[in-house]
Amino acid sequence: MLRVAIAVMLLFGAPPAQATEAGWALLRNGGHVVLLRNAMTTGTVEPPNFDIEKCATQLNLSDRGRQQARKIGALFAARAAPVEKVLASRFCRTLETARLAFDDQVVEPLATLDKPTEATAEVDVAAVLDIIRNYSGSDNLVLVTHLENIQALTGASAREGEALIVGLQGERLHVLGRIVF
Repeated sequence: MLRVAIAVMLLFGAPPAQATEAGWALLRNGGHVVLLRNAMTTGTVEPPNFDIEKCATQLNLSDRGRQQARKIGALFAARAAPVEKVLASRFCRTLETARLAFDDQVVEPLATLDKPTEATAEVDVAAVLDIIRNYSGSDNLVLVTHLENIQALTGASAREGEALIVGLQGERLHVLGRIVF
């Protein structure tokens, strides 16, 4: 029976509980960078009339996503994971995730965390790597972004509302831990 449960977890990508606990252990110590994918949304494809300035034209958080974002913040507080700064993509769903999870006053929009385009992807990845490379705070830095950016930076996937704790290994990011909310 245990083998079946493990096989199902591996098949569907569910990380084991110890992955989440190891992630919290890292964050309690501070000084880490977290790539957080936006919380659950109302769909999967950006509407054709997308406008970065108008939330009504974008894919937004669902009610469940708003609950998930609040849970993220509550767990960061309950698990004593200090947050120094939160940078978020300018998309409404990432900003709302960040603002619901963390103190609105520490959330800063950052265009290089937006969904990449073919024209901006390489420059954006380099800019984010520079932010991570230059981060030296004693608390944690949280970057709220999109799946495409997480994949480009780490080669790993993340579910909506999943956090990847990352560190530099040479010129690439290495996933040190994960937290599933």
